[in-house]
Amino acid sequence: MRASLLQIAVDPDETVDSRRRRAASLVREQAGSELVVLPELWPVGAFAYQQFEQEAETPTGPTFEAMAEAAKDAGVWLHAGSVVEKADDGVLYNTALVISPTGELAAVYRKIHRFGFDKGEAVMMGAGEDLVTVPLPGTLTIGLATCYDLRFPELFRGLVDAGAQALVIPAGWPARRREHWTLLARARAVENQAYVLACGTAGTHAGVEQAGHSIVVDPWGEVLAEAGPGEEVLTVDLDPAKVTTTRDVFPALKDRRLGLPAPATPRP
Repeated sequence: MRASLLQIAVDPDETVDSRRRRAASLVREQAGSELVVLPELWPVGAFAYQQFEQEAETPTGPTFEAMAEAAKDAGVWLHAGSVVEKADDGVLYNTALVISPTGELAAVYRKIHRFGFDKGEAVMMGAGEDLVTVPLPGTLTIGLATCYDLRFPELFRGLVDAGAQALVIPAGWPARRREHWTLLARARAVENQAYVLACGTAGTHAGVEQAGHSIVVDPWGEVLAEAGPGEEVLTVDLDPAKVTTTRDVFPALKDRRLGLPAPATPRP
């Protein structure tokens, strides 16, 4: 399975519509991949709080429309990063979109853990409640998480129990905490014996320098590829069998004793 992570920059001088067109063009260029991933809140910028209300959209709004056409043209599964969603009741959510190779909306995930403590996303947005996995036919089942979620291992245990073999994490992670980003990505891979595909942004969001360094980690914790700080496309070939092999050779997941019980039957 070939996966491409599109580490794009959010330039404040670039309009949202221009960035959508640019992202769509990049997606179309990945026609040889099975899965393409964009970062968190790339249309507006993860820290551009003052623009959240103005740029909010529905899950099938302009970002979905542009990305669905691109996914269909490229024939890829597209994790289109996340958008600021405005629900029918007016609540804003940080919502990830997964689009099929035929351009259909296959899944949405509302970010559960909101960053900011007592400001920003934490007070402006509602919290999601659902764990979301998406089986990609003939390859892997992906589990969805977003940015700050990376710090909460119990979420990923739930995704693995739901059948996830790869954990896809778009982010707008600050450069000043880049070491946490790579450390936590490897930890989530090792403890869950799953691939981690963590796609960050380049550039600066509302004055916050971004870490970049998108990273792909295998189920044994080995880094398969890591980007630098600037705009970059990271393409990696994944072996779906490596998940099963790792879990068979070192079956640590079955020895869990605290928290959620281990699955009653082994996951594929």
